[in-house]
Amino acid sequence: MVCIRQATVEDLLAMQACNLLCLPENYQMKYYLYHILSWPQLLFVAEDYGGQIVGYVLAKMEEDTSEPCHGHITSLAVLRTHRKLGLATKLMTAAQNAMESVFGAEYVSLHVRRSNRAAFTLYTSTITIIMEAAVAQGR
Repeated sequence: MVCIRQATVEDLLAMQACNLLCLPENYQMKYYLYHILSWPQLLFVAEDYGGQIVGYVLAKMEEDTSEPCHGHITSLAVLRTHRKLGLATKLMTAAQNAMESVFGAEYVSLHVRRSNRAAFTLYTSTITIIMEAAVAQGR
């Protein structure tokens, strides 16, 4: 069994490790710290019964005041051993709900690689998100 819960500072190393195992887009620890210090309500982890972090979502609020209030998904990852269990959907939903309830977000944006078909399908079929752009053109 896996539970979705709000991330803590103690989870950041495990989140970074999950990121390194799952994604080509990697971040330095200061970026995780920036997110959890600025928007602690928007970081969630998937934790298995043994206490291992098997997935996470890193999210933030956009600070551009010329646009309607909206959030942004910075990074989402689930370990290969725990995919196809609905964890990515649960993580995304938790972040989106927090953006709406805590900050009044009108929508959520994200970037996705064109080559990441699984993510594209997740975002377009199960989550109500506006995709700003596809990165890594032609892949």
